Amino acid sequence: FFFTHTPASEMLRSLVGSEMCIRDSPQGVKESMVKNSVSKTSLHDAVIVGAGAAGVGVGATLRHAGIEDFLILDRSTVGASFRSWPRETRFITPSFPTNSIGMLDLNAVALGTSPAVSLRAEHPTGRRYAEYLKLVASHFKLPISSDTDVINIEKVGDEFHIEINEGIVRSKHLIWAAGEFQYPTADGIPGLEHCRHTATIDRYVELEGESFIVIGGYESGIDAAYHLAEQGKHVQLFDSGCPWQSKTSDPSVALSTYSMERMKAPHFVDRVELQPYTRITAVLRKDESYTVSTLEGIQFSSNSPPLFAGGFDGSHKLIEDLFEKREDGFPLLSEKDESTVTPGLFLCGPAVRHGNQSFCFIYKYRQRFAVVAKAIADELDLPAENLEIYRMWGMYLDDLSCCGQECVC
Repeated sequence: FFFTHTPASEMLRSLVGSEMCIRDSPQGVKESMVKNSVSKTSLHDAVIVGAGAAGVGVGATLRHAGIEDFLILDRSTVGASFRSWPRETRFITPSFPTNSIGMLDLNAVALGTSPAVSLRAEHPTGRRYAEYLKLVASHFKLPISSDTDVINIEKVGDEFHIEINEGIVRSKHLIWAAGEFQYPTADGIPGLEHCRHTATIDRYVELEGESFIVIGGYESGIDAAYHLAEQGKHVQLFDSGCPWQSKTSDPSVALSTYSMERMKAPHFVDRVELQPYTRITAVLRKDESYTVSTLEGIQFSSNSPPLFAGGFDGSHKLIEDLFEKREDGFPLLSEKDESTVTPGLFLCGPAVRHGNQSFCFIYKYRQRFAVVAKAIADELDLPAENLEIYRMWGMYLDDLSCCGQECVC
């Protein structure tokens, strides 16, 4: 953890605890396991589904809001989605220890922490980032029940009945923070079953073949092409648009500068053939050969299964009946990130949308943790004064009028 010596930092120190030296690898830190003591009779103040960046982050925020009786349920373990990233894939947002000047590390999910300091990495891999999340969960003593699969959710009167593999957990409030990586898009193109989604790849270095077709030109597609080209493979990358030439500065829409910079690497320039404004309409397989067809009727072939980098359906679709839908299919939320049809149900994570604003990056959706925590604290008649320090660290965005500003140069 990284603290300054300003009055604000003294407030922060009192909030998150004494300074800790965690420059060594956080491996071995134990989670706050409650699997064998999950109460199926008592009524909890809140239950969080998901122990990834959103679940761990909002869990720490509930602590700061004075909410003690809550659980975090995860069907695997802390940071499981990050652990399943391709081994070579790294964060496109940089981690940097800027806490000393009052600016929280972009990839931090809790006050007083910095993945850059913890992991000694500017662009950590998914596996390393999972170590950071595990460390945060341990420091804040978050009550995490691992290996707990949520089977069904039902609103019964003023309660949520959350069916798990051991029975029913009851709660006054429910925070859905299950993320999206474990739910890759699996339809949209005829023959997509012949492709491999990039989310299912363990190591790009282990893929066999000399030439590859990549469908999708945003972050995952560029990442796949970069690592394949680095191994000496030839790559044809298709996208229905041209994201690498987008004029917007919003990385939720355009490629990140990290990806743009990697596209200039000699091996990428030499071995990756970009095919912008080319919509793939079908994928065919004949014996060990794969063919993709474009809207213009042109066909491209490869002896390796095409890689599909078409994004994720997201976990919010698992409970879509508990939300109204926006025109774009994402959940419609109140100004407190609460369902407009299921009171007490809140959304945290990359599926949060307000107007034309997308909160799909950690440094974006973490700004809404305190909004959710304050809403729950208010209903529990808790003052939650400690949340005010979140504003000083850019972690309490309850006024969206400041969002959407473009860079002038």
